[in-house]
Amino acid sequence: MQKYLHILIPAILIGLSGCIKNDLPYPKIQQNITVLTPEGAKSATLIDSTNLTATVYLTEDVDIYKVSFSEFKFTPGAEVTPDLSEGNYDLSSPLYVTLSKYQSYRWQINAEQTIDRYFAVEGEIGESTVDAVGKRIVLQVPFSADITALKVTAIKLGPAGHTVMTPDIIEGYTYDFSQPFAVEVNAWGRTEDWTIYVERVEQTVNTDNAEAWSRVIWAYGSCEAEKTGSFQYKQSDSEEWLEIDPEWLTQNGGTLSCYIPHLQPLTSYDVRAYSENEYANILTVKTEDTMILPDGSFDQWWLKDNKIWCPWDEGGTPYWDTGNTGAATLGQSNVVPTDHTVTGTGQAAQLDTKFVGIFGLGKLGAGSIYTGSFAKVDGTNGILDFGRPFTLRPTKLRGYYQYRTADIDYTNTEFKELKGRPDTCHIYIALTDWTAPYQIRTNPNNRQLFNKDADYIIAYGELLYSGTMDNYEPFEIKLEYRDYFTTPTYLQITCAASKYGDFFTGANGATLYVDEFSLDYDY
Repeated sequence: MQKYLHILIPAILIGLSGCIKNDLPYPKIQQNITVLTPEGAKSATLIDSTNLTATVYLTEDVDIYKVSFSEFKFTPGAEVTPDLSEGNYDLSSPLYVTLSKYQSYRWQINAEQTIDRYFAVEGEIGESTVDAVGKRIVLQVPFSADITALKVTAIKLGPAGHTVMTPDIIEGYTYDFSQPFAVEVNAWGRTEDWTIYVERVEQTVNTDNAEAWSRVIWAYGSCEAEKTGSFQYKQSDSEEWLEIDPEWLTQNGGTLSCYIPHLQPLTSYDVRAYSENEYANILTVKTEDTMILPDGSFDQWWLKDNKIWCPWDEGGTPYWDTGNTGAATLGQSNVVPTDHTVTGTGQAAQLDTKFVGIFGLGKLGAGSIYTGSFAKVDGTNGILDFGRPFTLRPTKLRGYYQYRTADIDYTNTEFKELKGRPDTCHIYIALTDWTAPYQIRTNPNNRQLFNKDADYIIAYGELLYSGTMDNYEPFEIKLEYRDYFTTPTYLQITCAASKYGDFFTGANGATLYVDEFSLDYDY
């Protein structure tokens, strides 16, 4: 009997296996869109794997009702419906794509497209109002103007090269605008009915708006297009009006704008536009406060669990953080304090890019320090909360840095062509309108990174360098504002020894030192 056991035992096990219920759950692996590039893209697609949305930005040369995609990539092995790599799609309203593997994930594809439209006539005051929703143009001329014979100086009511107007309005010709002027605008075979309204007004110079920052005021006004305009300003408790420097002024036809620098914080100022001998209404604004960048000297550090260096006092309130918590799971901190400083005293931050792991297992860790906090470890990846609350509008980030590059020796598949090239350090500053800290995830399965082209950016500036420096050098990063009126909610500053460190691409041995950061509020 014993000689048959080697046959009977496997047979019994096979029989029993048919009675065992497999109630193990399927693994939950989120299926993501990783690359989505439409034909005629204006800028990079914003992919949000938290909310399962992708926003594409289209040039006006694209028919938004018939959009095709040159690149469409998603989590390997997923089933997709529809397959965006084939055919054309109507993106005038949200499009939904389902990715499935074990579970289904419904992604929403949004499109944003700005069509440049304008209309101007000779002698116009200011700039025409273009109402793309109501399909109308509203403009003003002096009361003395003959609106039965106004010369059109500029017109564009649809995408260039794809628009036909009926009647055909030609620049340089005169038209009767004594009554609302109707125009049919046809583009991509679709017709819109537009109306042009001309108003006659007595006041030909206006101070339209003024926005006060900490030490700068931005002013906007209007005058007759063929005349020269400018601005004056004064402290509200003063009688003396001051002329702005001509270099601060921009005039485009009848539209005036300027910045007024070198002002005092928390002070009331009066601003007015003028043209020749006519002065406009006065606007009064108060400048904002200033704020010192917390811990910008990088002097405060403490060692947590004997291996995680933290850039704040033990027991203090952190403003900056690093990826050290993630790096320490496989090795040691790669952002550490150093007495190699620009002043020869205190501390600075040393950011190293290096392979972290044990027994040859691990991955490249790029040293980085940022305003925000390290949330948690996700396997061998990190989840970070970017940003600190901030409501002021600085103009520059100043500081000192020193960089030592090395040839890139670790890459992922997305950046394999960079192997062997010198690594690049990256310092950037951004003001955003986030409603909460922005979550950064480096895990390729649900990656979400900072996007300098995203809609949440109010102002942005950056520094890139890929050489080797003998000593510290000063830097100045000017913030380029995309929105002069929205008050920021968060400040984001990030320094990285390897620009593509979020993609685990960089040079083992690249080192960045940063010290003495500060914010400037003037121009």
